[in-house]
Amino acid sequence: MTMPFYVAPEQVMKDRAEYAQKGIARGRSLVATDYDQGVLIVADNPSRSLHKVSEIYDRIAFAGVGKYNEFDQLRVAGVRHADTKGFAFSREDVDARSLANLYAQFLGQVFTHEMKPLEVEILVAELGAEASPDQLYHVAYEGTITDEEGFAVLGGEAGTISERFAASYETGWVLDRALRAAVSALAGPDRTLGPQDLEVAVLARNNGRRAFRRLASAELSELLAGGKRPGKASRVTGERGARETSARDASQ
Repeated sequence: MTMPFYVAPEQVMKDRAEYAQKGIARGRSLVATDYDQGVLIVADNPSRSLHKVSEIYDRIAFAGVGKYNEFDQLRVAGVRHADTKGFAFSREDVDARSLANLYAQFLGQVFTHEMKPLEVEILVAELGAEASPDQLYHVAYEGTITDEEGFAVLGGEAGTISERFAASYETGWVLDRALRAAVSALAGPDRTLGPQDLEVAVLARNNGRRAFRRLASAELSELLAGGKRPGKASRVTGERGARETSARDASQ
């Protein structure tokens, strides 16, 4: 009769954690930070179709690192949950905290009871309404949830990138400064990241009810070069001003 093979529970948890960490370390990192108009998310991602950063709901964004097919399944589940809750109750009842808790419970369940843990780390960001602050929730592969203050870094080199970004972080900075600092932290001293290497999105207060917006390559180039691209509100104001000036000239 053969004896059953025994492994201590502590060793099982340690092996699963190492497996997940190695899978996440093979992926590229991302940085999320607040700025004067909302939340900026910058991912080291050259793909134009396999997005790491996506919209979940009106004022909520999702970002993931690690194994793409695994965190994309979590994104889809989050969209369905938010849509169902918003339809059954109200749009204001959909918030990032409850969504992050749901993700944390699922990841913790998989890590504890399944043979293979999910090789992912995810971020759930919410744009604060009126006087409410912006929220950044970092959910780790084993279900640990962290309410980040100011900025969050996910991915294999999170410790090193976080140190570089913290050295330049400013409260209430403008979009172009925040973007350049995030790109510099992701690139490090040995690389250069251009618009073609980045996926960038914002949750901005001037975008209306659906606050999520991706930044195109042309806009990224302008911001990285230090220029300021006018937003929707400023363009409308400029057009209105031009019409008023023309009307005055015609009346004179």
